[in-house]
Amino acid sequence: MVGSEEQREVLTWDDVQKLVDILLGQFRRDFQAMVMITRGGIIPGGMLAEAMGLTHLLTAAVDFPAEMALEHSKLVAWPQFLQFPADDLLRGRATLIVDDVWGSGRTITAVRNRVSAAGGFPETCVLHFNPYRNLFGSARPDYYAVITEKHVVYPWEIDRGADRVFFG
Repeated sequence: MVGSEEQREVLTWDDVQKLVDILLGQFRRDFQAMVMITRGGIIPGGMLAEAMGLTHLLTAAVDFPAEMALEHSKLVAWPQFLQFPADDLLRGRATLIVDDVWGSGRTITAVRNRVSAAGGFPETCVLHFNPYRNLFGSARPDYYAVITEKHVVYPWEIDRGADRVFFG
């Protein structure tokens, strides 16, 4: 559960559009493919793809085993790819990998490494970057709109799940 309200930031759809606009102004190349990480990267990835006119859209679903008893052990677990594009869909393509947030960085780094191993040219993109939780030293996303240490609640998460936020 998330701590006090000061540590939480609830975004509107207008806030998300502004973040997408910030990202669009940062891109240093034209991308031939996009890999959206489920679930958090689906909506921002769709918004970016629409604005960029990008139609080669792919998804990746990654899970890190939670069966280990110690919290530290979970952080070094190997990822399990539940869904990932075939290598021939990535080979030779400048590929934008999109997620909502880079917290620990485990998921997006695992996807970036797999795209690279498939022969793609990956660059990473998130709405929010949390350098305070980053497990990869000085590594950071290639593109991010905001640095934060807050727990961000996106408009598509309102009234859903453990982080329920109700308006009324």
